[in-house]
Amino acid sequence: MRYEEIVQALEWAGGHQQPVRITTTSATEVTGVPTTVDTHVTAHEVYLRVPGEDDMEIAISLGAIDRVELL
Repeated sequence: MRYEEIVQALEWAGGHQQPVRITTTSATEVTGVPTTVDTHVTAHEVYLRVPGEDDMEIAISLGAIDRVELL
């Protein structure tokens, strides 16, 4: 996917509390609901709320994302 498509999908999913499956460039899959998409050059990452762990978020670099799928 192109960078713009990745950001658009993550922002839409976050705004609608829609879970996504992210596949990274190293073929790792991560599932969660995007809470923040930060495209600023100093951050350049997405934060995901992990299913079943409401108080836990993980960050993934936008540059490490290969594909985003809505679940």
